[in-house]
This record gives sequence, C-alpha cells and structure tokens, in this order.
Amino acid sequence: MSPNDVVKALGGDAVAGLSPQDAEQRLRRYGRNEIESDEPHRWIDAVWRQARDPLVVILLVAAGASAALGERIDAAAIAAIVVLNAAVSFFQEWRAEKALAALASLIAPSARVERGGGVHDVPAAEIVPGDIVVLKGGDRVPADLKLIEAVEFAADESPLTGESAPAVKTARADADDAELTERGSLAHAGTIVVSGRGRGVVVAIGAATEFGRIASLAAGVRREPTPLQKRLGRLSRTLGLIALGVGISILVVGVATGRPAFEMFMTAVSLAVAAVPEGLPAVVALSLALGVRAMAKRKALVRRLRAAETLGSATVICTDKTGTLTTGVMTLDRLETAAGAARPPFRAVGVVDEEVVAALQTAAICNDAGFDDAGRAIGAPTEAALLTAARAAGVDAARAASRIAETPFTSDRKMMSVIVAADGGRAEHLKGAPERVIALAGFERRGGQARALDADGRRAWEARASAMAGEGLRVIALAVRSVSASGEAAGDYELLALAGLKDPPRPTARAAVETALRAGVRVIMITGDSADTAAAIARDVGLRGGVVTASDLDDRDSSSWADIAVLARATPEHKLRLIQRLQTAGEVVAMTGDGVNDAPALKKADIGVAMGVRGVDAAKAAADIVLLDDDFSTIVAAMKEGRRQDDNIRRFVLFLLAGNFGEVIAVCAGLVVGGPLILTPPQILWINLITDGATALALGLERAEPDVMDRPPRSPDRSILDTAALRVTLTIGAALGAITVTAFYVSSSAGLLFAQTVAFSLLVAVQQGLVLSFRSFKSPLSRLGWFSNPWLLFAIGAALVLQTAAVYAWPLTTLLGTRPLPWAAVGWIVLAAVPFVVVPEVAKHVRARRR
Repeated sequence: MSPNDVVKALGGDAVAGLSPQDAEQRLRRYGRNEIESDEPHRWIDAVWRQARDPLVVILLVAAGASAALGERIDAAAIAAIVVLNAAVSFFQEWRAEKALAALASLIAPSARVERGGGVHDVPAAEIVPGDIVVLKGGDRVPADLKLIEAVEFAADESPLTGESAPAVKTARADADDAELTERGSLAHAGTIVVSGRGRGVVVAIGAATEFGRIASLAAGVRREPTPLQKRLGRLSRTLGLIALGVGISILVVGVATGRPAFEMFMTAVSLAVAAVPEGLPAVVALSLALGVRAMAKRKALVRRLRAAETLGSATVICTDKTGTLTTGVMTLDRLETAAGAARPPFRAVGVVDEEVVAALQTAAICNDAGFDDAGRAIGAPTEAALLTAARAAGVDAARAASRIAETPFTSDRKMMSVIVAADGGRAEHLKGAPERVIALAGFERRGGQARALDADGRRAWEARASAMAGEGLRVIALAVRSVSASGEAAGDYELLALAGLKDPPRPTARAAVETALRAGVRVIMITGDSADTAAAIARDVGLRGGVVTASDLDDRDSSSWADIAVLARATPEHKLRLIQRLQTAGEVVAMTGDGVNDAPALKKADIGVAMGVRGVDAAKAAADIVLLDDDFSTIVAAMKEGRRQDDNIRRFVLFLLAGNFGEVIAVCAGLVVGGPLILTPPQILWINLITDGATALALGLERAEPDVMDRPPRSPDRSILDTAALRVTLTIGAALGAITVTAFYVSSSAGLLFAQTVAFSLLVAVQQGLVLSFRSFKSPLSRLGWFSNPWLLFAIGAALVLQTAAVYAWPLTTLLGTRPLPWAAVGWIVLAAVPFVVVPEVAKHVRARRR
C-alpha cells in the first residue's frame, strides 16, 4: 500500500496526527506498546530447578528418613546441604540478573508524536496505531512504521535482520511478498536511525511488531537440559537405585536370618546414607560458582550456573559475524585509482598520490557524517569510515562547510552529489554505486591529469568493482566535475577512485577460530549479509567449509551439512532450524548473537551467548552467558574455562564416589560377619560433608591441563561413570573398604569405640592423601607441581585438623561416637595412608614413560 492509503486505512491524519481523545480511545482498544517478558527471574524458579535435581530428591528422602528415625542431627545436616545448594545457585543467577537489569530496554522510553496539530514527547508505551511519529538520526524506532516522509533516511536494522550495512528507507509502496530486508518503506521497532529524518504512521505495536513476532518465536522454544545436568541426572538415578537395592537386600537378608526388623531398617538406612555422596550437589554448585567468577574475569557474565560447564562441552559454535568475528566498525580497506591500489594508513598530504588526495577530498566533502567532541566519527557507518580515513590522511574537509547545493542519496538514484565552491569556481562531488557513477564518467584521473574514458575503460573499472565486491567489500565510486555559477555542468564527471569498505576481522578472531578447530569444535558463521561478504570474512578468519544461503538450507539433506561453514542471508527461522538439525545429529550447540533476530536460536541452543556491548535486551534475556566485550576470542577462552570445570567436576565426583564405595564395603563387611557397624551414620555424614566435601571443592579449583584445548570435547552421551571411571572407582573403593575393615578388626580388642575411631580416622587420612592422585589421571604430581593448587593443600590441612578435633575435642567426640587415640595409633594411621599416595604416582610415572 502507498503511505497515504495506509494513513487512510488506519483513520489517521498525515498533517495534524490523531487527536488526544482519539489516541486515548485507541490506547484502551489496542493496549500498550509493550512486550511482556516470558521469563521473569523469580527466586522460587531457581529453588524449584534445584529441587527437581534427582540427587537433591535422594537427599531430601534421606533427610526425611533420618528425621522419622529420630536422627535429627543427621536430618539437619543433610537438609543444610540441600539449602546451601539452592542458595548458591540462586545467588549466582540473582547477581547476573542484577548486572543485566541496568541495561536499557529495547523499546525506546519516549518518542516524538504528532497529535492535535503539534509535536509532543509521549511515552513509547502509549503510542497507538495511526499515530504519526517523527524521527531523526540517532533515534530508536518505537514501533513498526510506514514511512510517509523520508529524507536521506537510513536505519541500522542489524538487531532485526543481521545486515551490517544500514538500510536506506523511502516513502513508497513495497511488493506484497517483499522479504524483511527488502521492505524499504517500513521502519521497524527496535532499529536505530543512523542518518536523515522522516515521519511515519504506526502500523503495529507491541507483540504485533516484527520484534514481537520474533519474541513470540523465542517464547515457544523450550530449554534443553545441559550436558552436565544429563550426566548428573543419570548418575543420581544410578546411585539412587543402587542405594535402594542394597538397602532392601540388606533388610530382607537380615530379617530372614532372624535379626530384629527395626535394627535392620536402621542398618539399611545407614547403608543408603553411605552409598549417596551427600556433599556432591553443594560441591558441584560451589565449584561452578567459583568457575563463574573465573569466567567473569575473562569478560563472560554467566546468567545460569550450569551454563559455565556446558560451554566446555560444546561441539559446534554458531557465531554471529558483525561485532563478534569482526570489529563491528566499518573501515576503508583500500582505494582503487587509475594508478593502482592504495591502502591506509595514508601518509600526510603532499606525499600521498594526487589521485588518492582527490578521492579522499571528494569522500570527505560528499559526506554527511561528522565528529563528536571525543573525535569519534558519527553518522552512517560508510560515511563515517570515509571521513575517518580522510582525516587520518590529513585531508581537509572544511570545504564541506561551503556547500552550495546537494542532491541526497535515494534507493532509486543510488548516488549523492554535493556542489561546493572550489578555486574561484564551483565543483560537483559525486559518490555512489559503481555502476551508476562509472556510467556517468567521461574521464578518469591519472597522473594528476584528466584522461578520456572510453567504453573499454569503463568495462575495466566495472570489472575492478566486481572483483572488489567479490572480496566482500562494499564498493563506492568517487567522481568530480566542474560546474558553472548557474549550476550547469562544465563537462563530464572525472572518475577518481573506487573505495572498498569492510567491517574487518578482530585481530584475535583468526587465532581464536584456529584454537576452536584444534579443540575439535566446529565453527559455523551465521549472518544476514550476502554470501560474498560472508565468504570473504570466513576466509580472513580461517573458517573451513562451504558457504550456503538460507534459501539453500531446505534443499540440502542431512548428509551434506558436514561441510557448511557459513550460513548467509539467515532469518530467525533458519537459525532455529539449523540449531535443531545440529542437535538432532547429537551436537552440543553454542550460539552467539546480539539482535532480536537471534533470541529464538539463543534460547534453543544448548548454550546461548549474547553480546553485552552491541546486544539488545531480547538477546541477553534469552542467553545463558553474556560477553562483556563482544569478542569471539572470549568465547574460546570461556570454553577453555568450561572444559577445566568439566574435568574438575569429573575428578571430584569420582573421588567422592570412590570414598562412598569404600564406606559401603566397610558397612557391608560388618553385617556379613554379624558384627557391629564399622562406621556409624554420623561418622559417614562427617566424612561425606565435612572432610571429603572441603577437599573435593578445592579439587574443583585445579588448573586446566596443558592439552585441554588440544582434544575433542567430551561426548554429551558419555557418562561420568564410564568403563574406565568405574574401574578406577571400584578399585580404589575396594582398597579403601579393605583397609578400613582390616584396621577395625585389628584394633577391635581395645573395644568397639576404639576400633570405630581407628577405622573412621584411617578412612579420613587415607582419602586426604588419595585426593592428590585425583588432581590428574595421567600427569604425575612432579609435572603438575606439588604447590600449583595451594587451595587443595589448605583443604587437606583443614580436614586433618577437623578430624583431630573429632577424635579429641568435646562435643564432637560425643556427637560422632569417638574416643581419643594414642599417638602410636595415629602413627600407624599415617603409615597406612602413605601407599595411597605413592602407588598411584608410580603408576602414572610408568604410563607417562610408556607414552
């Protein structure tokens, strides 16, 4: 529809605007210009996410059983762990949300609207269909508008379309089937006016806008569990079934052999307590929280606690181009003159070739950009890039102030021209699309002279322009001619140069991409730009694979997806479809984005990474991690941190499970021979929560191994307790159980309390020595460095001090059922722990030599 037809259809007035009374009625009828958030951050949601954790459910059942049996201290200890786990997760999410709360809303807070014949500032939320909105450079568009007036109007639509170049807008009728990027008469909510001015009639507000449509798409996307949640879920179910099965078996066998039912029930509960590592949820939460702090130092703000580890498990990174792989700032790559190519930085005037000086003068004069007080160029990105290059070369653009006349750029004309006073006369400077400017040129500047340009010469210039466009450059032709005082042309245009502009790759991008590829992570660049532009950047940053456009996506079968490195002209639906196909193929997908159009894909991905500088609120709200510097290298650095966390979580989970398996063996051994409990429930809880919990948490601070980014990511389907891990856990657990049982019966002649204290203390001492071997499953301590993890040494020391208090200090002796040990017994305990440090280290040295 034409602009006038739209105004009539909406019952508006293109001259005076709506009356205040009409606007009030429409506000009641259509509602406010707002989009409701589908995911408000509430404390109850964070608590509920923790309560659904299978391991937490097991702990809650254990706490309830302990309370029912009158073991209130045990029940309180387990409940405290559950509360701590939920508190840590909630606090981290609350901090991240608080940091994001200060960011501006996507919809402009106010707008200038014509109502009742005057222009008024009104809250953007109160704009209604039919309102006439007035816009100028720098304004954020408050709603979807049909332009009824546009003067040199260009908008940055990258948050919505992914296109890096500003979209030129005009007041006209568009084709009914025009794609989003081709709707030249519409200014969309959330986009920013970069140049010119205009007026438009509101055609959609709130959820009915393009932004609202994409927000609805994002709201329909369900978050998938993270790889860590899946692994811990499987582990929790396994542990729960084992604890339940062993407990029931012991209860049935004991009752069948004539033992009292209540005693056997208590024993079964004790065994279940021994089988479950009560401290595991809290240790995982605290370890992830410490990892989040480390990521924050690397400029990555983690919004959801378990997202930190998920990034380390990613097998594919789908990354945005503009501002992530590239700087996000348009710059002049080179000038192609008749004499050849010239690249910045240009030298001072008088040394630079005359053709370059003339081209830069035209670029600066035929230009509506300017500089702010800080010396930064402001205006349309291409014009700002040309003006910055001219100033860097020392070219004076002061003559722009003596502008006599101008013809603005339009989407039909594709050129801009400016007439200025020059050398006692006048000159017309022309800037625009190469095919238009070259066709008007009768001369070219060569060696400071104007030389005639024939048809072959024009074809040569057109070929150079095509070659530059093929490199992904945005090409602008520059020309000048003399005009008379009356404005009549004194001759044909003289072609000066072709300016090639681009958004260059970040200096760190190529190295970061190479690191990701070496780590076995596939990198796919998704952009709204053309295939040529995307392919050029892909080559610059080292991406390997094919380039496809969104329209080609549906025509490719799944087997041909393996070589895709670039997806160009992508829409929100195509991004979402790509991620769904990758996830169906078993990939763990990390998605980066900064625009409204990225929100559905960010939410669908296993790990959504939003840009903190350029990103809009919709993208940040859908993401799990927000980059504070928008740099792709930060993603790779955060991935390394995620892998470190994944490795450390696996280490301390196996450490805790090995200790719990030893406890189960010790308890079962006493039952098999018909004797008393070797370890009591309070002693088991002390080990699981206090001594082992502290050292496991310190184990989570272990540094990343040198080859952490030289190996592929761990498969999300691979269990924490895989075959190798199960073998290690069972072997070490059996050894722990055997030495605990042996110590108990060797010392049993001195009385039950003495024997239980010896077994209890020996198990703690051995596990504190054994934790050193869990720092690495392949590198001996001599390579890691004995003091490279000082927190672990501190935790071991603290655990031994606490255990000493448990044996010698009241009231712990009463609560734990211990008695003081003579120093001779302490000496034997220390000696018994030594092999558990020495033997694993010798084995690692032998394996290292074999490798």
